[in-house]
Parts: sequence; C-alpha cells; structure tokens
Amino acid sequence: MEELDPNNEIRGRELFPVYALGTKCARRGCSIYQQITSVNPQMSISEERNVKGPIKALEMLALNDDLNTVVQSSSFCTRRNAMSRAAGLAAGLALATVNAPAFAAETKKVKMGSDSGQLVFLPDEIKICKGDSVTWVNNKGGPHNVVFDEEAIPSGVNQEKISMDTQLAEEGETFTMKFDVAGEYGYYCEPHRGAGMGATLVVE
Repeated sequence: MEELDPNNEIRGRELFPVYALGTKCARRGCSIYQQITSVNPQMSISEERNVKGPIKALEMLALNDDLNTVVQSSSFCTRRNAMSRAAGLAAGLALATVNAPAFAAETKKVKMGSDSGQLVFLPDEIKICKGDSVTWVNNKGGPHNVVFDEEAIPSGVNQEKISMDTQLAEEGETFTMKFDVAGEYGYYCEPHRGAGMGATLVVE
C-alpha cells in the first residue's frame, strides 16, 4: 500500500481558502478593504450589498481572518477574542457589532473568604484579558474589601479609582471593576491584611 506523504498533503492546501496562512492579512496586518482588493481587484465595496445571506463580503473576510488568528496566535486573549468575533459573524451579526471593544469581554468571580471561613481570596491569582471585569463576592469571614497596592500596579493606573472605598459586610455583596491596562496588580483586604489576605490579578 502506498504511504501518504504528509508534507505533500500540507503543501498547496490552505486552512481557510480566502487567503493562505502566513500572509500579512492572515496576521491582521491589513484592513478589510485591502483584503477585498487582494482577493478580487475588480470587487468594489458597493458589490457587498448584492451578497445574500447572513455573512456579507466584508464579514466573510473578517471571519476568515479571525479563524486564521485562532490557529496562529500564541496569545490566549487574542485567540479568545478572535473566536468570539468569528462566532458572532457566523451567527449573522454585523462587523461593527463584533468589533466593539466589549463584545468578547468576560467577567470572572473571586470569593472573599473561603467556604470554611478562611481569610483568603479564592482564587488568589487570576488572569483576565484587557477589557474584562472581575467581580469580588463577599463569601465568608467579612467584612472585606479590595484595596490595590499602589506599588504593585501598572504605571499610570489610578490606585484609588480601582480600589474600594467601603467594605462589604453582608454575605453575597459584590464589587465589580473593569480593567483596561495590561500588567500585574497586587491587592489585599484591608481589614485582614495582617492575616495575609492578599491576591494577584494579571491582565493580558
């Protein structure tokens, strides 16, 4: 039986057919309009109006671009955002909608105090993407708050703006903050700092 040469199979085949992987556009290095020209120089933007179905010409190119990004990028946040946009485009959403900064944003939760009453943040280290939010939930052992260490946050970030100026006394109360600046953030619970109640947030 003749064996297949995997190298021959890979050569000449594109993962997504609008343009090959490894091109400038596949790495989001050019605009949607440049992509249209490179695929079909005779195609004008007005022709997009004649395309039927949930995904028009611009959306189709953007979808292809995002799928290639999902495969190629080494960044979790870049892959996640590209996958969210691709899913939105495949569902028929407009390009402007999926390109909105908040479209792929997520909110993660951190418990303040363990279920057994230990004075800890759970998890005590969390990673999010730029534009994501974190919600701290007063779980056990309150009152608690979230105060960021001004010596352990990215340069230019306002420590007072992202920290709590009150305390959460009742179980189930929450505090939510959105983070737009990448870097590492150290924070603590002011009433229980002496007990070692501190944690780290990493924004990618």
